[in-house]
Amino acid sequence: MTSLTYPDNVSSLADYIEQVLVRFADKPAYTALGQTLTFSQIDTYSRAFASYLRHHTDLQPGERIAIQLPNLIQNPIAVYGALRAGLVVVNTNPLYTEREMKHQFTDSGAKALVILSDLLPKFEAIKADTGIATVITTSATELLDPDSAPDIDGTTSLTVVLDKGSAQSLPSRPETQLDELCMLQYTGGTTGVSKGAALSHRNVLANSIQTLDRLGARFRDGKEVVVCPLPLYHIYAFTVCMMTFFAKGCQTILIPNPRDIDGFIHTLKPHKFTTFAGINTLFVGLGRHPEFAKLDFSELHLTLSGGTALTKGAVAIWKDVTGCSITEGYGLSETAPVLCFNNPGEEEIGTVGLPLTDTDIVLLDSHDNSVPEGESGQIAARGPQVMLGYWNRDDETAKVMTEDGFFKTGDVGEFTESGAVKIVDRLKDMILVSGFNVYPNEVEDVLTSHPDVMEAAVVGMPDDNSGERVCAFITTGKEIDTDALRAYCREHLTGYKVPKTITVLEELPKSTVGKILRRELRKAS
Repeated sequence: MTSLTYPDNVSSLADYIEQVLVRFADKPAYTALGQTLTFSQIDTYSRAFASYLRHHTDLQPGERIAIQLPNLIQNPIAVYGALRAGLVVVNTNPLYTEREMKHQFTDSGAKALVILSDLLPKFEAIKADTGIATVITTSATELLDPDSAPDIDGTTSLTVVLDKGSAQSLPSRPETQLDELCMLQYTGGTTGVSKGAALSHRNVLANSIQTLDRLGARFRDGKEVVVCPLPLYHIYAFTVCMMTFFAKGCQTILIPNPRDIDGFIHTLKPHKFTTFAGINTLFVGLGRHPEFAKLDFSELHLTLSGGTALTKGAVAIWKDVTGCSITEGYGLSETAPVLCFNNPGEEEIGTVGLPLTDTDIVLLDSHDNSVPEGESGQIAARGPQVMLGYWNRDDETAKVMTEDGFFKTGDVGEFTESGAVKIVDRLKDMILVSGFNVYPNEVEDVLTSHPDVMEAAVVGMPDDNSGERVCAFITTGKEIDTDALRAYCREHLTGYKVPKTITVLEELPKSTVGKILRRELRKAS
């Protein structure tokens, strides 16, 4: 029996959103490009957006709408509006190539698209191959200056959408069940073609409630100021920032381009932020920037990490600069996303914490049997946040689900004595050296503990003698003796885990979310 308590009169994520918009009407909701809108303004805009979709398009409830926007306030307006119109959201990376856009739009069967006008030429090149008939465009500054609204044949600007939508009332949504499809969240495609994780209203709603339960009373209603540099099209920021923190009446500061560290820091200067949602590479990059240390961290009491492994070096740098510890969690697109999360203020560093409420975690061997106590195995999870399956891919769904309903994550983990989950590594990234397992995360953690190493990535390469050899790639802000660094590794690692080669790069390949892409290093070597 579930121990989660769902809000009254909520049968869809749209109901949940509407209750929040009313409850915190006068509070600031989102800030971007120096502009702040209240929950009431977001309510007005998203209602108008939904009304336009219902009155001025042929879209029917349950059909898919792709949203391809960076971290601008237009993003939550479009997402909330689409859900309020009864549509299924398809989050789309603004940096996608034409090939990636075509795959996602055709695979999802999207009928509409909300897109930054700068990106429109890429869509125009593949439009004929998709089923998209409704295209809504927006410029980065459109909410600040309606005169900057794009005027492009065959598309409708957001300004026109909001004007037309506000002139008519929003029809009531068809009755929805929590277990109906709410959104398609496409996986990164690291193990083949990108697949759409089909998430229900219950998946996202439950995960929001589960995460709030773990955050506890120290996360205050209507008083938190959240920094969100992670892209809202990614499941981490989508659920944690745009649903969970939003539900507590937080003011969310959206960072459109976190790679512009100088601009990022300048954006934060006026704010006494209380919460920061980031990932390992961001903590290191900001923590080592001299201007970042000059910011006001007096109110910062919660820093969240997810999406990729958190290194001890990043934890130390962040704590030294901000005075705030990092609370690490773990999840995947297929789990909406959070499965485990540390108790804020009681972090067990090096782990991702205990499973959330109503979440069962088991460790499996290669035959889907539980491993003996104390051993590592593939993490498998069961709970209300686990996806319905992969969109139109029953074959792929069958590969990742056990007979008793556990989702196999592809990650290797182990339990600590406290019951917390410790991530060892991705199953597919494990390196086999003369029959011994080497997990890149462990080697990377040692490398980044060296004071001269900023970032590290470790991959396995074919070797005639040992099957595979350990190869490391690092970035550093100064001259470094790689032989001395290998000697440092020998002090902390068994011999077969020590990198055979260490290559210094100006930067490591990363995804748009900031994850280091080991596969790109394997290709280039």
